[in-house]
Amino acid sequence: MRTGTRRFVIAGLAVALLISILAPYLASPNPDGLESAAEKFEEAEGRDYLAFNSPLPDYTVPSLGETGVSGIVAIVIGTMVTFLVGFGLSKTIKSRP
Repeated sequence: MRTGTRRFVIAGLAVALLISILAPYLASPNPDGLESAAEKFEEAEGRDYLAFNSPLPDYTVPSLGETGVSGIVAIVIGTMVTFLVGFGLSKTIKSRP
């Protein structure tokens, strides 16, 4: 990876991690549209329609409880996993002839 590209990627990752750390404090406590619609549907039907259980439910790490630190850790984990998957895919695609 060229030096300029490397700096750009590192700067982008740093900005994403900064947003990850600030997100729990800046986000609205109200559910987003999709979550709100799902809650209304579940209330109307009287049952839960989860296809699978999330490893980090409600943007928290279950072992840390529902604290601000738990939210930050969960979002940082998600950011890093997304970065690593994207980075791996870009390396795989680039290495093809």
